Amino acid sequence: MNRVDRLLNSRMKSSLAPVIPEVTNHLINAGGKRIRPLLTLAVAKMFDYSGHHHINLAATVEYIHTATLLHDDVIDESKKRRGKPTANMLWDNKLSVLVGDFLFSRAFQLMVETNSIRVLESLANASATISQSEVLQMTLAQDISTNQEKYLQVVRGKTAALFSAACEVGGIISEAKSSQIKSLTEYGDALGISFQIMDDYLDYCQSNENLGKNSGDDFRERKITLPVLLSLSKKNQENNSFWKRTIAKGNQRDSDFISAQKILREDKSLEETKEKAVAWSEIARTKLKLLPKGKINNFLNELTKFMTSRIT
Repeated sequence: MNRVDRLLNSRMKSSLAPVIPEVTNHLINAGGKRIRPLLTLAVAKMFDYSGHHHINLAATVEYIHTATLLHDDVIDESKKRRGKPTANMLWDNKLSVLVGDFLFSRAFQLMVETNSIRVLESLANASATISQSEVLQMTLAQDISTNQEKYLQVVRGKTAALFSAACEVGGIISEAKSSQIKSLTEYGDALGISFQIMDDYLDYCQSNENLGKNSGDDFRERKITLPVLLSLSKKNQENNSFWKRTIAKGNQRDSDFISAQKILREDKSLEETKEKAVAWSEIARTKLKLLPKGKINNFLNELTKFMTSRIT
């Protein structure tokens, strides 16, 4: 990870636009968990990879992730990320979007250096899937008729796609068997879904200090996330009228987020959301059974538990 950090910092430099590393450094070095690059490194180590391309690829997935965060914060008009003001708040929307574009370009430069068409295919597909899923999420915003299948489609594309690709490219450069690469991609997919469901859970039950961003952002942005979907499925007339007013119509009062939290606690929707996150982490764990045993397998196993025990 130290080598990855050095590569990230060296490639974010720009002689033409010195503000680029300033914006990028603000987010990359703000204390993110680095789970995606960690997955690439872990998989390469699991298969005793002896080259250096895993460093490039770990940096690549972190650049892609950072680029999507910069764009997301503009779209969502977010004010806080990883406990700090967002780039769009400190600079502006235009610069955030352009620096995000720069990071996507740097990511593709790094992956080209591996000279692997399969790696390019994997990460290019993931990037396209992420973009499409972000658009899908926007079209579903405020639509309380959205079902859990559509929600899962968004989560699988927006978040799990990069988790899955991070694992897959580690297997590709390590020349793992096709069956093992399949297990790796399925592990990453399930892990990413568990991660996102926990994010949706935490947004309704954590304080700003613990969460690292403004709690209740999903509610204020009228996003249709799993806790709300589960509450709607219970068909409580009073509660559903509340969701229709606040999410569908956007008529929100100052006390409504507290009311939303109360509803989700009392109708057990928050509890059920966490149970679903745990279920997906268990699915991820089953995929490890077909992969080489040892310390890395154990580490990836523990990572599934971390997903549902974290508070940030």
